[in-house]
Amino acid sequence: MKNIFKFLLFTIFAFTVISCDNEDQEQLTITPVGAGEITSPETGSNYILNPEESQTNPILTITWNAADYGVPTGISYKVEFAKTGTSFSEPTTISSTTNTFITLNVGELNGAAVGSGLSPFVEDGIDIRITSTIGSLGSTPQVSDIVTIFVTPFTTDLPTIAVPGNHQGWDPASAPLLASSGFGKTDYAGYVWLDGGHKFIAPNETGGFFWGNTDWGWDGTNAGVLVEQDEKDLEATAGYYYIEADTDKLTYKESAVNWGIIGEATPTGWDSDTDLVYDAATKTLSVDINMVNGKGWKFRGNNEWGRFEFGSFNADGFLQAGGDFTFDQPSGNYHIVLDLSKPREYSYTATPN
Repeated sequence: MKNIFKFLLFTIFAFTVISCDNEDQEQLTITPVGAGEITSPETGSNYILNPEESQTNPILTITWNAADYGVPTGISYKVEFAKTGTSFSEPTTISSTTNTFITLNVGELNGAAVGSGLSPFVEDGIDIRITSTIGSLGSTPQVSDIVTIFVTPFTTDLPTIAVPGNHQGWDPASAPLLASSGFGKTDYAGYVWLDGGHKFIAPNETGGFFWGNTDWGWDGTNAGVLVEQDEKDLEATAGYYYIEADTDKLTYKESAVNWGIIGEATPTGWDSDTDLVYDAATKTLSVDINMVNGKGWKFRGNNEWGRFEFGSFNADGFLQAGGDFTFDQPSGNYHIVLDLSKPREYSYTATPN
């Protein structure tokens, strides 16, 4: 009886081992049968993205049929975008999921489009594909057919023009910038150190600044008038300037500005300014100054009230005209830096010495 029992146990064990071996062999020999077909969106679908719309609004749902590997198994899917015409040479992975759908909101689709190489405010194509794999090592990949959609993305960066010239070696790519007040606006403005001849130059379709792009200069006769053809270099004596240029009205104005600090928190009170000094290396203005806690102060240009002053912050946290600051740090000597190098996004720091 014992021998019969041992034989039965051996038989059951052997059958179990053989069954496991068969299962392992079946897993090792799984072969792809069919890639998941994209069922939406349709090829040719168009998406115009709006920066004024809530960025969390859903705008694009991508769905696909499950891939087929011939046996029941867990499948992972990777959703990939690529700019049309690039043959997925550098795809952008939008999502990795075990579902057969994803939904993108406005902000996500815009980020994916720009990340895939699309230019803001220009319609272009995006190719979509689904890559399916099984197993922890991502084995046996299958790739779906490609669906192409057309997207017009946006950027929240303000439009800019560059100011190349003698002050920086006439290199458009590294030139300081002026920014317009909003999308579609041509009223460019900003602060630049000038020293002699200079021009204004527009970006190309990819946002780069190069000679050969549209550029503007002085008409040679009328003060403050720009032209695109037969233009002459604009000229300025060495100094720090507030520049305004309208590329639609073809006008410009360059005002020299000497910045200082004034107020009850400063050694000379509200009677006179303590001048800031421009640093060409950092493109900022600064001064070491004794400041008094709890007292008012502000930045002022050209030792006069009116056009150039900063005493408060706008909704985005950047310096704006109007109001007075209250110095809220302990009284003492501070290194104060006024940074006007990024057009329309001005800031300052106060660091104790």
